[in-house]
Amino acid sequence: MKRILILLALLTLLVGNFARAQQVAAPRYTLTLPAAEAAAAESTVQFIGTATVLIRYQGLTILTDPNFLHKGDHVHLGYGLTSERLTNPAIEFEALPPIDLVLLSHLHEDHFDKLVQEKLDRNVPIVTTASATGKLRDLGFTKVYGLETWEALQVTKGATSLRLTSMPGRHGPLAVAALLPSVMGTMLDFDGAGKYRMYVSGDTMVYDDIDEIPRRFPGIDLALLHLGGTRILGLVTVTMDAKEGVRMLRLIAPQRAIPIHYNDYTVFKSPLSEFQQAVEEAGLADKVSYLKHGETYRFTPRR
Repeated sequence: MKRILILLALLTLLVGNFARAQQVAAPRYTLTLPAAEAAAAESTVQFIGTATVLIRYQGLTILTDPNFLHKGDHVHLGYGLTSERLTNPAIEFEALPPIDLVLLSHLHEDHFDKLVQEKLDRNVPIVTTASATGKLRDLGFTKVYGLETWEALQVTKGATSLRLTSMPGRHGPLAVAALLPSVMGTMLDFDGAGKYRMYVSGDTMVYDDIDEIPRRFPGIDLALLHLGGTRILGLVTVTMDAKEGVRMLRLIAPQRAIPIHYNDYTVFKSPLSEFQQAVEEAGLADKVSYLKHGETYRFTPRR
């Protein structure tokens, strides 16, 4: 009987691992980009402000959650709620390099503002939630890839490839999240002259579904964490604050983490200093790098 139970347990484990592998192995979409004549070898993350980051990997350039409004500008967050920007972007929209792909965690104006909606090239591919695709197409964007949780887009550019997989995300407590745009995190698995796994959290809280991320995607090299403790109506927190950020760090266990989305709008109520203190108290200081707006983190892919 004991042997039978052990065999059943092993079989269950194998079936579970096979199911996870099948989900990882089958992208919903594929996208082939024109190869660059001379692909840059650099691998970097440049923090522009809010959740806006430029990710470069061996000739592939990705822009996340583009927000290029200026200090004093306001964004609409729905239901008559607005927020004022307190910072300027590190670079202007017009100074951006050619973009291969936009990664949009959700359709809120502090992640995809009116300026971007007006000026962004309509032919730039945008990877986002399934629910955001209709509005983006209404705005005239022609290459929109909407992903449900665990669905993926496979991108190829010359000798470099990237798989973007939608991760679980929930914008606040369940009752509040139902009233806000759906949100996703994203796992970026780069492959070229080396491999690299990067997790972008999106505007999520830590909740039960997040537990599945490290099971399906172990060995995360770098995590970009959306913090700030965004609070709406002065009562409800809808993005990770310092405490939640440390919970996420412990749960997904990246080799390195970089906090973003922490000081740009009046609805952000948990400053970076609180996260730094919580990280120190948790004994995780050696896992976190801090970027000021405009600064760049350089990383080395695994061979």
